[in-house]
Amino acid sequence: MTNDRWRAFVALCDARFREFFRESEAIFWTFVFPVVLTVVLAIAFRNRPVESFAVAITEGPRSGELAATLGAAGRFDVRLLKENEAKNALRLGKVALVILPGASGVEYRLDPSRPESALARHEADAALQRAAGRADALPTKQTEVSEPGSRYIDFLVPGLIGLGLMNGGMWGVGFNLVDMRIKKLLKRLLATPMRRPDFMMAQMTLRLAAMFIEVGFLLVFARFALGVPILGSWLAIFAVGGLGALAFGGIGILLASRAQRIETVMGLMNVVSMPMTIGSGVFFSVERFPAMVQPLVRVLPLTALIDALRAVTLEGATLGSQAVPLAILSGWGIVSFVVGVRLFRWN
Repeated sequence: MTNDRWRAFVALCDARFREFFRESEAIFWTFVFPVVLTVVLAIAFRNRPVESFAVAITEGPRSGELAATLGAAGRFDVRLLKENEAKNALRLGKVALVILPGASGVEYRLDPSRPESALARHEADAALQRAAGRADALPTKQTEVSEPGSRYIDFLVPGLIGLGLMNGGMWGVGFNLVDMRIKKLLKRLLATPMRRPDFMMAQMTLRLAAMFIEVGFLLVFARFALGVPILGSWLAIFAVGGLGALAFGGIGILLASRAQRIETVMGLMNVVSMPMTIGSGVFFSVERFPAMVQPLVRVLPLTALIDALRAVTLEGATLGSQAVPLAILSGWGIVSFVVGVRLFRWN
């Protein structure tokens, strides 16, 4: 690259940086919102004592005895109700289980589609059976594990980093390009000695530079404010994040290549991002999906990015061990960038 071309490229990057950092909304959604979301979810899924089960016992000759037995077990919020009231409470989700005392036993009423109902039935039956004299043949011991690396917030942070990189790539690049096309800025740039490849590379350079701030800021906050462990190399984490930023930047260029209206590119980005937000393991493991859709989920770029980030951050994995997800990310980025540049409409 000649000196003149290099100076022109630096000027393009400088203009893009200034444009980005003058937009308060862009700064908020790129850097502040991921931290706010992390804090909110950390509070929602903080370590708490075991929750009690709301159980209704219908009025009857043995209802007081059953209520006392469950109350002594310590895990039940027991309510004595009439049968109709108990039935309505179960239907409206106010209680997880209804117990009807009988002459020689009890009847359990529950909604099998609600996990808390099945668990409440199991725990209530165990407490009542022991009170009736049942002996456990096998001694057991329970150990509750709650340490850094095994909490939900530890699982969540790499997913939020991946989500932020996806949104930054598609909205920061794709939306910006369509906005420039609508304002005729792209047409004006064509009248200058600017080289088109340099302009595209300036867009990707911004994404790469912003990635260091996005990933670093959120990881430092999670490490010192929430105790999230970082077992892998910071260099490896930034390498994975950089590849993800470039891949989604390429996807952003592809989505913006032909769009003539803001509504069009917003619709395209939502169509692409929403399935990945739900199905790429941001908030829960992709292992929960049926086996028949696992291959499809695994080849999504956000799934590959999050899998690699979690492995490096939480397991201390090396980049070499993540060859498959990194190859998937590279494929998406290269194909999207090349096709997007070829299809790109400048005016």
